[in-house]
Amino acid sequence: MIQIEDTIVSLDVIERRFVCDLGRCRGACCVEGEAGAPLEAGEADALRAALPAVWDDLRPDARAVIEQQGVSYLDADGDEVTSIVNGRDCVFTRHGADGICHCALEEAFRRGRTAFMKPISCRLYPVRVTQYRRFRAVNLHRWAICRVAEELGDRLGTPAYRFLREPLTCKFGTEWYAALEAAAEVIARR
Repeated sequence: MIQIEDTIVSLDVIERRFVCDLGRCRGACCVEGEAGAPLEAGEADALRAALPAVWDDLRPDARAVIEQQGVSYLDADGDEVTSIVNGRDCVFTRHGADGICHCALEEAFRRGRTAFMKPISCRLYPVRVTQYRRFRAVNLHRWAICRVAEELGDRLGTPAYRFLREPLTCKFGTEWYAALEAAAEVIARR
């Protein structure tokens, strides 16, 4: 582990290779699991503000969940997460003609229909950030559904932190990311 500012970063973030392979995983991280995507302060408001831009893109069952409980709920740990359909699918998922799960929020963002791309936890995945009293832990979540991303990362020689440069910079800042890169270079020379 390495410390950068108030974060403790797992070496997996630096050493493990990872590149999303959407064609093979088909967006499974958006529809598997027991809870929605973790939300940071203010993100539920951003989801509500973006809702009109994506409403017509959402499945009828997702719209019904949103009408009943809103865009988010508190999970078993008391954390605010995106609402889910049938205990699995994020309400903002949609399946393309190719059968691949896509994020309606991200699609609307890329088309200029909303200023909010999607929750930072989604953008950072498979990196998970856990807030403790005195520090934030930055870990790489490993899950069988992402094995194809690890394989592609291995083939391309791309470490997770490099693949996630943009969201890591968005979350922690350019100076933090530069320190992470410098640490990765030192570790690589060992």
